[in-house]
Amino acid sequence: MVTQTNSAQRIATLILKGFQHHYRLFQEITDKAGERFQNRDWQAVQAAARERISFYDVRVRETTATLQKHLLDEHLDEPLWAQVKIEYTDLLAFHPQAELAETFYNSVFCKCFHRRYFHNGFIFVETTIDDRIPVPVAAEYRSYFPVEEGIRSTLQRIIRDAGFSAQFADLELNIEQLVQAFSQQTAQQSLAAHQLRLDVLRSPFYRNKAAYVVGRIVTRKAHYAFIVPVLVNAEGRLYLDALITDNNQLSIIFSFARAYFMVQTHAPSALVRFLQSLMPHKTLAELYSAIGLHKQGKTEFYRELLHHLERSDDQLIAAPGIRGLVMMVFTLPSFPYVFKVIRDKFGSSKDFGRETVLKRYQLVKRHDRVGRMADTIEYSNVALPRARFSTDLLTELQNSIGSSMEIENDFVIIRHLYIERRMTPLNIFLEYASEAETEAVLDDYGQAIKDMLAANIFPGDMLLKNFGVTRSKRVVFYDYDEVQYLTEMNFRTIPKATSEQDMLADEPWYSVGPNDVFPEQIATFVFHDRRLREIFLRKHPELIEAGYWREQQQSIAAGEIADIFPYPSTIRFNKLCAD
Repeated sequence: MVTQTNSAQRIATLILKGFQHHYRLFQEITDKAGERFQNRDWQAVQAAARERISFYDVRVRETTATLQKHLLDEHLDEPLWAQVKIEYTDLLAFHPQAELAETFYNSVFCKCFHRRYFHNGFIFVETTIDDRIPVPVAAEYRSYFPVEEGIRSTLQRIIRDAGFSAQFADLELNIEQLVQAFSQQTAQQSLAAHQLRLDVLRSPFYRNKAAYVVGRIVTRKAHYAFIVPVLVNAEGRLYLDALITDNNQLSIIFSFARAYFMVQTHAPSALVRFLQSLMPHKTLAELYSAIGLHKQGKTEFYRELLHHLERSDDQLIAAPGIRGLVMMVFTLPSFPYVFKVIRDKFGSSKDFGRETVLKRYQLVKRHDRVGRMADTIEYSNVALPRARFSTDLLTELQNSIGSSMEIENDFVIIRHLYIERRMTPLNIFLEYASEAETEAVLDDYGQAIKDMLAANIFPGDMLLKNFGVTRSKRVVFYDYDEVQYLTEMNFRTIPKATSEQDMLADEPWYSVGPNDVFPEQIATFVFHDRRLREIFLRKHPELIEAGYWREQQQSIAAGEIADIFPYPSTIRFNKLCAD
């Protein structure tokens, strides 16, 4: 006779087996990142990044299907599943990916049962990892002691230990450049070899066309983070491109607006704790997402939200700025994020529906965001305390997203929700910007568009309200309902009018197809303020020329992938080894 404990053990073991199958496949595709990088197989780099994002959901569906076929009754057996959680927790006592396995368990359970059971009695709303012996952070890094062999030899060994199989074009030169950069950029130039230690993460971080060696300098008084980008030239030889020690630049490299890294890790919690020691302002959610564990990032974010709600008492309100025609956006002033829900009805100028919006947000999720498109966290059936909604917001939500929400006892249930990092809308930023800030941010606005074009993204609606300004004054796009691939668009020059009557007509005197775009209209459409328009045109005159947009299409069609560096060109080493 099968006891309840036996059944619980079988279920727990099956779910953990599903997780371990997922993580094995996740690591296999991640482990090949170095090979793709060193072979300069950039198309494969992008394909692998897209493919890996879907791995988690596929494994959850497989595990859920197995449970439903063999082990599950139609209704939740509460004593059984309380025991399942106990058995599963026991299996994770010394598991190196315990926090990820908890999240996988939650995903399987939530696919099987109603949301009324989504509490800590049955799922891991709160992690149990804090109650276990933590995986040592040192498991994820190597320590180097320059006192033993000197600074230069130590740096050389660090690069060799990173595991690159390709040869360097001139490693001796690169090491000399690295030593000089350390002296110029850090406060440690006066320290002797015996006064410091270097801790370096075992695996490079791969993304797009670069690898990044990440570590820290440790002294008696403090530690200092550093990142060394490694690139590969046309001959397949490697070279060190820069040294990044500035905290702001570190943050940009790990930004929410960039694609996820591929990095080998046996103990993600240890790796994330090391990263957080380098970037203490980054949350667990941001760091897990940055290393490609975006489902764990989603779990950590939800915990952060719940804890913040417990510690605060302000109310959710409509987000400042111009109301969107497709998304209803609201925010909690004390929490640096916005909540976005698809409206029931779109404005008359939007000739698409809900399914198109869903697909376009997925497009951005799976695409290289090149530092210019905000990552989104997508949730279903989110329960938020009704008392935290202002009366005005609740009324507006009922009128605008009524089919996507319901009020259940003391909670507002949002059926489908996107969450993004809150930024200052560019149009609002410009209202208060100084002359120098205006010049800089409009230059970056134009560069943001160019970066997206180079990544085969046509942003669609380029109004200033659809772009945000980050804490580091970087311009990021965040409104995806009109996003399409650049190669799908038809860029045209407006034909000359044949008569004065044509020019005065209410309708264009020329035909306009559904994907036709006339770049020469951008400046007048986006900038009603003549001063802002003139700055934009001075900085980026090519953006109003159809020929420029067609050239970008041709480059993409030819298989070219642009170099878009997440650090300033001013800190790059001389490009003796570059293409």
